[in-house]
Amino acid sequence: MYDNIKQDLIELSLSMFRKNFFGIFHGSISAKLEGEKFIINTKDAIFDEMKYEDFITIYFKEDYRYKTASIDSYIHRSIYKDISDAKYICYSMPPNIISYSLKNEIFIPQDYFGSLKYQKLHIYDPKEFKNWYDRAPVEISTYLKNTSDIMIIKGYGIYTYSRDIKELVKKVAIIENSAKILLQSVKL
Repeated sequence: MYDNIKQDLIELSLSMFRKNFFGIFHGSISAKLEGEKFIINTKDAIFDEMKYEDFITIYFKEDYRYKTASIDSYIHRSIYKDISDAKYICYSMPPNIISYSLKNEIFIPQDYFGSLKYQKLHIYDPKEFKNWYDRAPVEISTYLKNTSDIMIIKGYGIYTYSRDIKELVKKVAIIENSAKILLQSVKL
């Protein structure tokens, strides 16, 4: 069931892995289904060789499936509950934007494509990482609901949502490319 959605997520995951947006076991991607359920990768999914079995359908009401699903399931659920425009969600760890986030509080793209899409983005500081996953579902969905469709989290990565799966990846690619350009311009 939902094989066409899973196939889109598989292809997208491989593309994002090849761009170094996902680690082998790190990252998450999901798609909202009708009602109060969504498809998300499992916690043991390997992003460069995803299969249909690497996705699980879970409901907003927590049950046994959450033990198999990605650790990010609670965050995705919170975003889907709070933001009606969220059809697809992605948590990625592009290395350039994470590096940039370590020493900056604001991200202002200086390249053409980055500045067209995002004039200025705040870099969210989660403060302490030891209790981050307890706080993350509320903090991330609140930020996305009230601020932007993309959230750069200091030392952690990017959360973004979209109604279109290709637009989701495009957002991450633009931010990562802009960060790479900024980091390389500092070296000049």
